[in-house]
Amino acid sequence: MRGTTTLLQAVCAAALLAGATPAFAQDDTTSALLLRLKEKGILTQAEYDDLIARKPPAAPPAPQPAAVATNPTAEPQTAAAAQLDDKRLVRMTSSGIGMEVGGVTVKFSGSVNAFYTHDSPDKRLAGTTVVGGLANTGPQNSSAIRNGLLPGIFGLDVSTNQGGWDIAAHFGFYPGINSNSYGGNGANAAGAPVALATAGIDARQTYMTIGKPHLGTFKLGRDIGLFGSDAILNDITLLSVGTPGSNAGPSNTSLGRIGIGYNYTDFQPQITYTTPVFGGFQASAGIFQPLSTLTGGAEVNGTPGFQGKVTYDFKADTFTGHLWASGITQKHDGFAGAPSYTGSGFDVGGKLGYGPLNVLGYYYGGSGLGTTALFVFSTDALGRKRDSSGFYGQASLTFDKFTVAGSYGQSKLDLARGEVNPTLLDKNSSWVGQLRYGLTSWVTLLAEYIHTKAEAQGPNEAKSNTVSVGSILFF
Repeated sequence: MRGTTTLLQAVCAAALLAGATPAFAQDDTTSALLLRLKEKGILTQAEYDDLIARKPPAAPPAPQPAAVATNPTAEPQTAAAAQLDDKRLVRMTSSGIGMEVGGVTVKFSGSVNAFYTHDSPDKRLAGTTVVGGLANTGPQNSSAIRNGLLPGIFGLDVSTNQGGWDIAAHFGFYPGINSNSYGGNGANAAGAPVALATAGIDARQTYMTIGKPHLGTFKLGRDIGLFGSDAILNDITLLSVGTPGSNAGPSNTSLGRIGIGYNYTDFQPQITYTTPVFGGFQASAGIFQPLSTLTGGAEVNGTPGFQGKVTYDFKADTFTGHLWASGITQKHDGFAGAPSYTGSGFDVGGKLGYGPLNVLGYYYGGSGLGTTALFVFSTDALGRKRDSSGFYGQASLTFDKFTVAGSYGQSKLDLARGEVNPTLLDKNSSWVGQLRYGLTSWVTLLAEYIHTKAEAQGPNEAKSNTVSVGSILFF
């Protein structure tokens, strides 16, 4: 009994001391205590040996505390970044609005515009009838809140590099603000300014590009054409209204200077190739979906259209220049009695800048090309080709955020050989005066006056005057 009591006391004493002793010192202290108890006769040798045998194995030494980092913020961040999967990171793009995800760049762009437009047309009389004329005629003035030459724009670009190839896809959606009736031209059909009508979305662009810096770029899909593209992209009315077209029932676009200085290039299905830039020079060429004539007989075209363009850009101090030339040709295969013909055309232009001053000159000519749009009024009823031509000039001067600009242009349509048609268009022309103010890097305010005149092959003519005030936003 005594032995048991003594053992319990020893164990309790050892336990109490161990509990009050730091962990790293517990082992040595317990052993020393048991030894002293044995020496004092409290523990027998057998009891001492039994307790020593029961002692748990020594715990491994506690790890030393880590050294304090000299840069406690940066080093953990660096270590954490090293643990991340780069393919799963999302980064902001270096420019524009977008992100980079796993080696793929996604960018967003867009535009919105709206203008109050007041049009004063000529009286609709026998003497003002001009077939193909772009000056408005009607019983009275009209007002509209409408899109300008551009509808709204929402663009999505996705690009990456795979196997050394630069690959990209572009989608361009063009929502308008004006209601339309979805006629023969889809979202750009004539306007329908009535209750419960809706605007449309013009899907103009859907294309892919494949290329290398030293090889050039191939484009496959639907995009703006080559012929005539620089004429519209450098036109000051691209940002505004220009000649309004129908203002009483506006569609999602106005005319700008389309048909009054150049033919509309259009957005067309195509396969094109563009070279790298060589000393400022760059060339593009491609095959295009063959377009049927809007005003001619039935066609089923057996060969594609062909377009090409050459540009040259240069800069010397504050003097800059952009020069271009392009061409188009397409065979039209008529059937069911409709004649066949080949339409072709060319254009040349140049834009020069010197400090705040910019000037531009442009000219086009064609045979069987038509006017206003490609292959519109391009032949007479017998399939005989009509020649056409046009030009425009413009200048702008910028003072800080203000820009004053103006332009004049005209498009001519000749009768086919042997044709008699006194009411057919001979010439569309217009004067444009424009003021712009850059409110922010995104928003531009505009005010514009346009005088449009249409002249027939005979004595008929029509005039209209238009005032537009509004704004356009780009991001």
